[in-house]
Amino acid sequence: MTAVVSRELDPAALRGHLERIERDGYTIVEDAIESALVDELADDLLRLERELGVGPAQNDFEGTRTVRVYNLLAHGAVYERVPEHASVLPIVEKVLDAGCLVSSLSSISIGPGETAQPIHADDMVIPLAKPHGAIICNSMWALTDFTDANGATRLVPGSHRRESPTYGADVESISAEMRRGSVLIWHGSLWHGGGANHARERRVGIAMNYCAGFVRQQENQQLGIPREIARRFSPRLRELVGYSVYRGLIGHIDKHSPAELLDAPVTSKMVWDR
Repeated sequence: MTAVVSRELDPAALRGHLERIERDGYTIVEDAIESALVDELADDLLRLERELGVGPAQNDFEGTRTVRVYNLLAHGAVYERVPEHASVLPIVEKVLDAGCLVSSLSSISIGPGETAQPIHADDMVIPLAKPHGAIICNSMWALTDFTDANGATRLVPGSHRRESPTYGADVESISAEMRRGSVLIWHGSLWHGGGANHARERRVGIAMNYCAGFVRQQENQQLGIPREIARRFSPRLRELVGYSVYRGLIGHIDKHSPAELLDAPVTSKMVWDR
């Protein structure tokens, strides 16, 4: 197997991905993640499943043969390399804006025999009329090959311009097949769902989800990540998990940035001081 090394997106590639998200609601960044990082993530997820005693849920959304580990940033330094990745974050920042936040970071390992997840849109619980501009932009990192047989994500191209689907409706979809180390990125209004796994092996991925800076995060990052862990984060990762102020207003504490809770020097001004 040829090793994949990390690379930054060139302007032409970035434009191409953004055009596909605008047109189809999604794009795939092939061979985006370096092989060594994929290996490290896959191995550490197995450690977490053992140590946390995580097993499948018993509902049709999370699946009955699917193992999920939530709040990964609280569980190991290797996950700190995910939100800022140079092959993914630049696309997300253009779909949303540079003030975007980490909404959630979790693993999704679909086991053999799992049935298809109901088709849904990630923003369908937010009470906004559709279609609307992106307020959520999510991604799926392939830690194994994603195939039609093993449960690759199902997509309905162009559906981000439609109303939210009826949850679990039987609609025609395509399989987002991609090689290990690739990343699927989609508009939060796109209809999609995990596929059924008819293979013998697990389909393992990491769901790296983002939201606009004015939207409440799916996982409460400030309470879910111990402050002593957040203190070791890079300045950009601190901003991404919410130790920041969106456009000088949203998220402040008495006109101060929450980054000061991490003993970080902050020079940005609030909106009233501009």
